[in-house]
Amino acid sequence: MFIVSNSKIVNNIYQSLQSTKDLRVSSILYGEAYTGKRTLVKKLYPNSVWVDGNKLEDVLNALGNYSQIIITNYEKIANIDAINFNNSSVIAIYNKKSLDPRLKSKFAFIYRMPSLSERVEDIELFTKLYLQEARELFNLSSDVIVTSEDIDLSENFRSLKRSIYKYLLLKQLSNDDLNYALEHYFEKHYKGSNVYKEMLKVFEKPLLRIGLKLYKSQLKLADILGINRNTLRKKINEYS
Repeated sequence: MFIVSNSKIVNNIYQSLQSTKDLRVSSILYGEAYTGKRTLVKKLYPNSVWVDGNKLEDVLNALGNYSQIIITNYEKIANIDAINFNNSSVIAIYNKKSLDPRLKSKFAFIYRMPSLSERVEDIELFTKLYLQEARELFNLSSDVIVTSEDIDLSENFRSLKRSIYKYLLLKQLSNDDLNYALEHYFEKHYKGSNVYKEMLKVFEKPLLRIGLKLYKSQLKLADILGINRNTLRKKINEYS
């Protein structure tokens, strides 16, 4: 069996959908966007007709002409009463945390896809996968790692992958790369009458943040930076 997840809940959904694959029934899979709903359904129904809920006319045409269809973005269908499944096999993908109560009577089977933050096993699995992809892309050694503080799960798989690639990309920046990036940043923001002071924040804020993280003492950090402790405290307060 194809494993799309290390999560028991997700694999139970997969098996349930597989068991009804050849039946003329309607099922809906709902949950936050980018949680793997499309990937799971596509593995089960690679040759089925897919239509977008943004285009009601396409959905109605597909229902009238095909016995098995996948409807993505089902939450975009404004007039749900216009949809009649008749004797078709339908899988609907609904990208919201909660299901519209009006839909509960329309579907024979309802499945909730948990967010990635609820699937610790998958966070570990896909962090390793994306990390390996990024290492190969950036030609990095295998000793480069990421921690839970470095990853972003706010948009599930989308933000997880983006945060890992971003972290590894920034890790390998050279001085020339950093100067190049700063030049582009300054070019975009070089306006106003107080440019020098505003641009100093670009350097000072991360410098103070990492300094506090490393030395955990304002007194020691002030000494390392060669500035007065009161000046340091003022800057820390300024940058919140």
